[in-house]
Formats: sequence, C-alpha cells, structure tokens
Amino acid sequence: MAATVVRYLRSVGSPTSAPAQREPESVDALPRPDLRAVGEDERAPVGPAEFRAVLGNFASGVTVITAPPGEDGDGPAGFACQSFASLSLDPPLVTFMVARTSTTWPRIARAGVFCVNILGAEQGELCRSFAVSGADKFSGVTHTLAPVTGSPQLDAVPAWIDCRIHAVHTGGDHLIVVGRVVAMGAAGEGDPLLFHKGRFGRLAD
Repeated sequence: MAATVVRYLRSVGSPTSAPAQREPESVDALPRPDLRAVGEDERAPVGPAEFRAVLGNFASGVTVITAPPGEDGDGPAGFACQSFASLSLDPPLVTFMVARTSTTWPRIARAGVFCVNILGAEQGELCRSFAVSGADKFSGVTHTLAPVTGSPQLDAVPAWIDCRIHAVHTGGDHLIVVGRVVAMGAAGEGDPLLFHKGRFGRLAD
C-alpha cells in the first residue's frame, strides 16, 4: 500500500494494516481532511451551479473504478467515475479524482490497488448502478479478476487498466489519485460511453 494512502487513512481515523516501517515518520499526514481551496471567511469566485453548468460543456468518458474485497469481510468496492485521464507514458501512470465524502474511496485506499473499467456506449445502466450510494453495486454484475491486483474487471467493457496506487494528492474537496499501471487490455471495438451536460451520449457518425 502506498505510504501516502496510509497517511490519508490515519488522518481521517480509518484503520490500516500497513507495516509501520512503510510509514515515513518525518512526513505529516497529507492530505488533510479539513484542507479547503476557499477559506471559511472567503467568497468563492463562482457558485457551484455556474461551475457545473460551464464545465458540463466538456464531454468526458465514463469509467467504473473497482477494488478487491477487503480483509474486513466486505465484498469488492466500486464507483462510477468520469474524472479519469492518462497522466504519464514513462512510467505508465493514470489518474482519477474522487470526492472526500466518498464512502467507497477508503476501501479502495486500504486495498492499495484498483482497476479502471472504461465503459462502452451501451453501458449506461451499468454506470448508474455504480453511481448509487449504499447499494450492492455488484449485484447481478458479472466480472473476472484483473490479472495482477485481483480487482474486479467488468465483463464486456471496451478496455480495462489494472493499477497500484502510486500517490494521492489534495484537490480542494476532492482527492487526486495517481495509479501506476501494471496490466491493461482492450477489446478494440465499440463506441465509448460519453457524459455531456448531465446526460449520457455517444459518438455521432
């Protein structure tokens, strides 16, 4: 498990079984759960509604981030994520953003690994099932295990990327998670599922 993830879990009071020698004693806990981009006495330069409306003009792909079952007996973890991108070719790194309030993220952090499942144009309902908080997201969802980390690799996705957590950075009310790619694959066919202005879409001919 990456040391940055261990520090994050300890800073929010979550248990971790990482060996003590992996935790650098000279580094303060980061990211801090109370760190904000705008102070309590400041006025945000733009409102949340305007921010969403403007940024909604940027079309993105859609993924499901998954992690294997934990030692606490819980099943696999997963959540729908549109804030995913490639980051580096050498070494091979990818990144995704997750809200600090996510209840799934601590489980992924404890696992220290994850699989990015890139969704296809016909998988909107699959995405919706992983966007629901508190539900059994894997009910009726067929999957295999990613070859290196054992994270769920969802059936029929156009592509998947198996990763170990490489770093976690602060990003306002979100966390920026960097993963080092350890395995990947693609079917090489089918259109991607897109998200634009609050709706799913697909590429036009």
